[in-house]
Amino acid sequence: MGDMKLMTSEIINALNRGGAMEFDELFKAVSKMQGDLDEKALESHLMGMEIQGLVRVSKMARGKRRIELA
Repeated sequence: MGDMKLMTSEIINALNRGGAMEFDELFKAVSKMQGDLDEKALESHLMGMEIQGLVRVSKMARGKRRIELA
């Protein structure tokens, strides 16, 4: 549970610093802080954050996604 709170705060901090980010950019930023992260774990965590109303995930061209604070 502590790891989930840590990941949530790292995602929020990255989005505060960088503004809206593409998924790949966010993955790189959060991976620097949490080394053992994989893309599936980040996707799953972002889904939970989106359900909670913390972030918005928008689809862009060519399968890219844009993440921003809600």
